[in-house]
Amino acid sequence: QVQMVESGGGSVQAGGSLRLSCTASGSTATCMGWFRQAPGKEREGVAAISIYHTATYADSVKGRFTISRDNAKNTLYLQMSSLEAEDTAMYSCAAHNIWAQYCGLRRNDYNMWGQGTQVTVSS
Repeated sequence: QVQMVESGGGSVQAGGSLRLSCTASGSTATCMGWFRQAPGKEREGVAAISIYHTATYADSVKGRFTISRDNAKNTLYLQMSSLEAEDTAMYSCAAHNIWAQYCGLRRNDYNMWGQGTQVTVSS
């Protein structure tokens, strides 16, 4: 059973930055991604990255967030800059091993999940 543990969440003012990390146990997953869920809203995909480092972003975070991964450390990162109040949510990392040239942001494709880390952005 793969375990995924997030860290790096916290509170920040609008315009600030945070870096999230997610360490996974077990073998290196084909696709890894970040999802977020705000109160009263559905979980949405934020960014995903393939084992070959090809990245996909939600339109709402393009140009502000950068996803990366270190396959040797089996660790996923999300660098978040120019944060907005609308970015406030519980952020979770996820992974799956279905081969894909590009890793998508459909949550149902992912079958391994972390518990999440809270990000709060105050305006």
